[in-house]
Amino acid sequence: MHFDNLPILLILAISLIGNNFTVSIAALVLLLIKLVGLDSWLPVIESKGINVGVAILTAAVLVPLVSGRVDASSIANVFKSPAGVIAVLTGLLVAWIAGQGVPFMKSSPEAVTALMIGTLVGVCFFRGLAVGPLIAGGVVALVLGLLKL
Repeated sequence: MHFDNLPILLILAISLIGNNFTVSIAALVLLLIKLVGLDSWLPVIESKGINVGVAILTAAVLVPLVSGRVDASSIANVFKSPAGVIAVLTGLLVAWIAGQGVPFMKSSPEAVTALMIGTLVGVCFFRGLAVGPLIAGGVVALVLGLLKL
């Protein structure tokens, strides 16, 4: 009996128990790709998936601009309140931290498993979002850099 699919089946089960259908769909799609013999697509998904996912996420965030719900005066008003300025600075910081995570994850594949476990628990049981690995990878890279490890 082969246990190759056990990790993704466990992730699928945990995501279903945790009512996180985003992770469930991702796990199920990857499992189906493997089971139907389209394994050659896995490296493509791995190498291009983050960029495609970020592009889709960014498009979703930009919809209010395109739909007219947010106009130029609303954007200008962002800089007139403390909450708006803090939000801009926080967005800048988190985007930079996430950017540090991508090269770290590529150079430290052993850390990816730990990041995924943490992200999976956070997504399934703490109502987090699956963008966690990039930010977590960036935080890990920064901490390791500060500690010179």
